[in-house]
Amino acid sequence: MKKASRVFYITFALVILTVLFGVFAPEIFEKVTGNIRAFIGTNFGWYYLTLMALLLILVFVIVVSPYGKIRLGKDSDRPEFSTLSWISMLFSAGMGIGLVFYGASEPLSHFAIQPATAEAGTDAAFKEGLERTYYHWGIHVWAMYGLIALSLAFFQFRKGEPALISSTLKPIFGKKMEGPLGTLVDVLAVFATVFGVATSLGFGAVQINGGLTYLFGAPDEPWFQLLIIAIVTILFVISAWSGLNKGIKYLSNTNMVLAVILLILVLVLGPTLLILNLFTETFGHYLQNLISLSFQSAPLDAENRSWLNDWTIFYWAWWISWAPFVSMFIARVSKGRTIREFLIGVVLVPTLFGSFWFAAFGSTAINTQKSGIDLTGFPTEQTLFAMFSEMPLGFIMSLFAILLVSTFFITSADSATFVLGMQSTNGSLLPSNQIKVLWGIAQSLVAAILLSVGGLTAVQNTIIAAALPFSVVMILMVIALFKALDAEVKLAKPKK
Repeated sequence: MKKASRVFYITFALVILTVLFGVFAPEIFEKVTGNIRAFIGTNFGWYYLTLMALLLILVFVIVVSPYGKIRLGKDSDRPEFSTLSWISMLFSAGMGIGLVFYGASEPLSHFAIQPATAEAGTDAAFKEGLERTYYHWGIHVWAMYGLIALSLAFFQFRKGEPALISSTLKPIFGKKMEGPLGTLVDVLAVFATVFGVATSLGFGAVQINGGLTYLFGAPDEPWFQLLIIAIVTILFVISAWSGLNKGIKYLSNTNMVLAVILLILVLVLGPTLLILNLFTETFGHYLQNLISLSFQSAPLDAENRSWLNDWTIFYWAWWISWAPFVSMFIARVSKGRTIREFLIGVVLVPTLFGSFWFAAFGSTAINTQKSGIDLTGFPTEQTLFAMFSEMPLGFIMSLFAILLVSTFFITSADSATFVLGMQSTNGSLLPSNQIKVLWGIAQSLVAAILLSVGGLTAVQNTIIAAALPFSVVMILMVIALFKALDAEVKLAKPKK
């Protein structure tokens, strides 16, 4: 393959070996990866909590500092995409399917099944469930994505470096990043991306299947999920072929329109006043308790510590494993913006929209549960559709949700193929269609194969394990970024 780098061949081989392990020894695969995940959760929980909190603090420092005036590109460069298209693209890549999959089910779980500290089924659990969901999907996640994306965008567009994770470490390691050490960093990033997105595609296929089963009695079988993956693969390969300015841009804008329409329908047809009042109070409480939440590790409370391992620490590792993909895509579409504008947009807008989304869907689900309809009896992928069935226009909203999951499915996979193409062609900002299509098909095959052997949990565990070494890379990226920003500011100061 003409433009493929050694990162492509090494990672492709590792992906094949991992999939074969999952196919031929699924029980051993799940046991080994489960043990690794448990070890990381128990022994490195404090580390993940501290890291995510510090990254949030550093974002604030950069926004209010002179660094915020620096432009991601030449001083004459201006944004390539409109603000609305830009936000739509970063949002579709960053959250995508997860918003629809967990929108109703996570707050409901925190209320009725497994609350953090409150008693299940109480008003305290209702409020706490929403606050913890904002925490898991909110400002910490986007601060982490924003800071890593900033590092990538700064070195790509301001310094003219290749669009590679390894390129951001040159201020620390210099030319060593062009050798085996750099290859190792990039292989780790690509590996995490492939399995992170494959898991998301698996979830997307399961939820589309769940909706079609609930609404039309479609077969809830692995072969039907494979058919869904095959159809969506054809669609996102077409989109990937059409390029960044057409396929991904238009689909991302479509995503946002569909998401806003569905959100408005839930707000208007659901318990409107309850949603607005609960969002106002719980989001305020979330902001008020941001510091204590950020560092809560429950060292003397075994039950609460177990909850943190299952939810918060799992989420922090999960988001870190997604950082190579999401941050690289955010960086790619952000040329021409100032650092201050970039960070405010990346951190605040998705946090506010996502939190209101969970307030609307979570409050409606919990209110339905309290009315006597047991939504917890449904599989996670059907919770949303069961909630809609108790609302006016429920059938139409369910169809909307299936369509939204499908378009999120396509944009997530589409964005990932673009990023994988960049990472495996020496950082090309316009990777060849051949490479993109090959990665797109590979992602879908990984999702399909592991779904058919019930290996999605093991894959989740695998990328949680991959997140630990990548978190060290993240720390080095941040150190290198501050070093480079400091040099940039000193260079810009007029000499006396």
